[in-house]
Amino acid sequence: MSTVLDARATILLNPADTVAVARRALAAGEDTGIAGVRAGAEIPSGHKVAIRAIRAGEEVLKYGQAIGHAAVDIQPGDHVHLHNLAMHDSHVTHEFAADARATPLLPEAERRTFQGYLRADGQVGTRNYIGIVSSVNCSATVSRAIADHFNRRGGLDGFPNVDGVVALTHGQGCALNLKTEGYAYLARTLSGYARNPNFGAILMIGLGCESNQISFITDKYGLEEGPLLRTMTIQQLGGTRKTVEEASAIIGEMLPTVNAAQRTTQPLSKLKLALECGGSDGYSGISANPALGAASDLLVRNGGTACLAETPEIYGAEHLLTRRAVTPAVAQKLMDRIDWWRDYTARHGAELNNNPSHGNKAGGLTTILEKSLGAVAKGGTMPLEAVYEYAEAIDRTGFVFMDTPGYDPVAVTGQIAGGCNMLIFTTGRGSVSGWKPVPTIKVATNNDMFEHMSDDMDVNCGGIVTGEETIEQSGTRMFEFLLEVASGRRTQSEIYDYGDNEFVPWQLGAIT
Repeated sequence: MSTVLDARATILLNPADTVAVARRALAAGEDTGIAGVRAGAEIPSGHKVAIRAIRAGEEVLKYGQAIGHAAVDIQPGDHVHLHNLAMHDSHVTHEFAADARATPLLPEAERRTFQGYLRADGQVGTRNYIGIVSSVNCSATVSRAIADHFNRRGGLDGFPNVDGVVALTHGQGCALNLKTEGYAYLARTLSGYARNPNFGAILMIGLGCESNQISFITDKYGLEEGPLLRTMTIQQLGGTRKTVEEASAIIGEMLPTVNAAQRTTQPLSKLKLALECGGSDGYSGISANPALGAASDLLVRNGGTACLAETPEIYGAEHLLTRRAVTPAVAQKLMDRIDWWRDYTARHGAELNNNPSHGNKAGGLTTILEKSLGAVAKGGTMPLEAVYEYAEAIDRTGFVFMDTPGYDPVAVTGQIAGGCNMLIFTTGRGSVSGWKPVPTIKVATNNDMFEHMSDDMDVNCGGIVTGEETIEQSGTRMFEFLLEVASGRRTQSEIYDYGDNEFVPWQLGAIT
């Protein structure tokens, strides 16, 4: 795809494409600017218009790739969308590690730095929170009451270097088999948050009788109690009020030490960036996602880590990643996860094409193949170093992938559990989420939405759509903003104190 877009009414992404994307709403009869093709009907902004005849059953091409097939004969100028474009299974050819290469790192002397909090285990935080980890839903109310004592009732007065107290509550923790995949995901998630460097201290709270015992997690993952990692159960302490009082006293003891932490100059090898998109539209794969890919490449070349996720949203585009895998084994691990998802959706009477949401479709996306080709652009062009299962600790630098659902809260929760200390979230329809303890940079795909939801957006990539900015320029601007936020600049979600409700561990399996 060209990085400089012209001023025509439509955007042609690849010379082989059979559709173009409307840069703005087109009236019936309006010239598309491509081969004399005129719109045969009104084409909404961000939607597709056929630029040549496409026979029924023929593949429809966008990004130079198949996004489905024509359900009926399509004429030049026709609006191409749900009424005439059908999904088919992905038939892409895989060439494992065909483009394998070493990550092209910048010379060490040229690599950028940021200001972060160096932790005792060698990780570096971009924020300085105290976390309350609930082992079970039964301790959720108490956990929130403790957090409210500090965040809403002046409990942090005199501790300006503490960003807040975060209650990590969820709906799981009991009535589950401890030998199942679902329990493994929950335990990994809770332990991963306890280790995330954006927390200066952690308090783990259980009810006491739950299946998910805190000791099981601390023993399995080597979490040792000390002044900045404490545990307790409500039943042992004698009820909710006594637990709130005891927990508040313990956090009070933690506060001076956490508050004493200072930012110091740190290498970008300590930065782990979660790449996410949600509320996507027809411009996501044209503007914000490839711009994020350019920013991701800059981070990786400077020694950092960028983590792509959402396995259902790479389906049909996974061949672009397996080619970049550093070894065939890494490529095969990605395909194993794709196969798991095929089986998982089939068992539950679903299919991967269920993923595009109502808002995705209203914004111009039609099939999961189309959505995936745009979503995978967030991953840039760097070699794929590793593939992780949900919430596994990310122990490699460079570009990596984590298996997660496409549902944003669950996906990002897994990435943060894996160690991500920053998040960039692209959106075309408008996202309003935040993910404490990680700063959320929200990126708009188009000017209209950025202006309409300006209180929630941090970066605008709409200039790519209008032809006023290149993908590289937008990506560089995003990279510089990333370093500012990593060093302490607050995002819009942080200014409004959003992000307390997005901790959503992936729930799998039977609840008995």
